[in-house]
Amino acid sequence: MEQRRIPRVVLLVLATLLIVGLASWFWGLMRSHKAPTELVLYGNVDIRQVELAFNGQERIATMSAREGERVHKGQLLATLDRQRLEYTVAQAKAQAAAQQEIVARLEAGSRPEEIRQAKSAVQAAEADANIAERTARRLASLVASSAVSRQQADEAAASAKLTKARLQEAREALKLALAGPRQEDIAAAKATLQAYEAALGLAEKQLTDANLYAPVDGIIQDRLLEPGDMASPSRPVYTVALDESLWVRTYVSVPDLGKVRLGMAALVSTDSYPAKRYRGWVGYISPTSEFTPKAVETTEVRTSLVHQLRVYICDGQGDELRLGMPATVSIPLTQADSSRPLGANPCGKQ
Repeated sequence: MEQRRIPRVVLLVLATLLIVGLASWFWGLMRSHKAPTELVLYGNVDIRQVELAFNGQERIATMSAREGERVHKGQLLATLDRQRLEYTVAQAKAQAAAQQEIVARLEAGSRPEEIRQAKSAVQAAEADANIAERTARRLASLVASSAVSRQQADEAAASAKLTKARLQEAREALKLALAGPRQEDIAAAKATLQAYEAALGLAEKQLTDANLYAPVDGIIQDRLLEPGDMASPSRPVYTVALDESLWVRTYVSVPDLGKVRLGMAALVSTDSYPAKRYRGWVGYISPTSEFTPKAVETTEVRTSLVHQLRVYICDGQGDELRLGMPATVSIPLTQADSSRPLGANPCGKQ
């Protein structure tokens, strides 16, 4: 039998296909060895939160904000029952006012009427002393002639001494009236007044703290208590998610750590809004390594060491990027080292 020969054209086509296949394989192999131009990381959106609590213990009277509501700095969110606090303020005011009058009285010194009264008392005591002294001398001279008894003369002498003592007492009272209160008494009264004023300030501060205001702009994430609950500094009333400082918490493996530096620009995307890419920047690189958290999904082995990154988002999108939302971070690796100072924020704000 005569063997059939393969046509030369078919051999040529097969050879051409083989060459093209080998070239494609070699080109793909070379391309796979090229340095990557982008680092893709996976993480979750993170937001700063504030737990708001009353700086006092009292029953909650009103709560005006609910979950998901946007609030602004200085907005009234809740109030406490004020009745007991108002009574405390009134009591402190009365004590401070009464002590203020005591201080004013001591600083003013003796009134003119009091001084005149003391002088009159001295004059009366002087008159009594003069009469008693003359009576004692006269009776003493009559004892020798037995006109009066010795007992009468002795009683007159004792009465004269008593009136002299009363005269001295009246003169000392006049000196005190002229000198006025002691400086020590005035200082003690002023110290008591300061204590009452401090108590009043504390009572007024507690009354002011009966109102709970939003410290910053944000969104009410949790409403933890209700009217009628007992509030205290250790029991948060609301949890507020802040609008600012929105970032993605992600992790980079140790081999890729050298490719990332502070200030590098990045792009963030989510499954919820796949058509949108949010501008961001690397604002934090953890100085210590850790084992990969279980919540992070990477192609690396879960026990490999990684470093935490925070990729801050330039434009706050609190309504779109929510706490815990999975996100993908793309960091272009072709950024020039000299394009920005180390740690600089490409968004133009911190």
